[in-house]
Amino acid sequence: MSAKPRGVNAVLLVLLLALVLGLFLLLFLSLVTGRVGQRNDSSSLILYCAQDQVFAERALEEFHRRTGLKVRAVFDSEAVKTVGMANRLLAEAKDPVAHVFWGNEELRTRQLAERGVFGTNQIIAGGKGWAAFGARTRRLVVDPNRVGAAERPASLVELTNARWKGKLSLAVPLFGTTSTHFHALRARWGEEAWRRWCSALAENEPFLEPGNSHVVRRVARGEALVGLTDSDDIFVARKEGSRVEGLTLEEDLLVVPNTVALVRPAGPADPARRLVDFLMSPEVVNLLVREGALESANVPQGRWLAPDWTRVLRDLDVTVGEIEGIFRK
Repeated sequence: MSAKPRGVNAVLLVLLLALVLGLFLLLFLSLVTGRVGQRNDSSSLILYCAQDQVFAERALEEFHRRTGLKVRAVFDSEAVKTVGMANRLLAEAKDPVAHVFWGNEELRTRQLAERGVFGTNQIIAGGKGWAAFGARTRRLVVDPNRVGAAERPASLVELTNARWKGKLSLAVPLFGTTSTHFHALRARWGEEAWRRWCSALAENEPFLEPGNSHVVRRVARGEALVGLTDSDDIFVARKEGSRVEGLTLEEDLLVVPNTVALVRPAGPADPARRLVDFLMSPEVVNLLVREGALESANVPQGRWLAPDWTRVLRDLDVTVGEIEGIFRK
């Protein structure tokens, strides 16, 4: 009988419940705020936001101070990062509530564009209603006092070695940047090699977490020796005093931008377009870099994993099904 990742059934159940409750909450907010705001309050903008609330609110407060425009932001949770928001946008495609979508990774934004959610809107010439800005990266995280330089994995494949059995932590790869990363690896490695790696990873009994910040905290507590997470979560943990260090494996790891999209048509002087331009401005990007929400204003140099987005989007539903099958064993 194959081993199962520790806590996988409980975590997946919690995530499923969180997704269902989140969708109900989003629909409720649509009724009590979104529709009212859309039809009766032209001074309010509806923003669907996957960026962490603590960082986003600082930018939105400054936007309101400068313009006098109100932004009603609907946030998602770390447990179902981006997926719940994307599903709502897909459901509302024929009668959109949101004016602007602020994403914290690009897979789901590309999916929405591919499905026509952003219509013929353009932010940049020739674009599909969305644009990327800033960058953070996927990282391995370790406690340097527990994992010396000579012991650290040199590739993601090494995470399937017996050395890391029961000592690895990652977020459930159905949501957020972990999901995007797994989809990109499948397109790069090919179906069979990727499936063997996922199965071996599951056999190594990883801790499956609700989100990337949980990965870093488990490593910081010494319960896991290595984790797969994002640079912003490492930054925040270090700022709070945790003794953790991020490792770069460029060819295996991914650069993750923020994205912004126009959900409804907006001319150059439209409030929604003003919000988009503000979020992409150097001032906001630099604010997010200072706070650790972004790692840099520009894509870092290096041989990072470059996703084949055509293949990723083509195989999206199949890949999700394979991930569920492997990590629910």
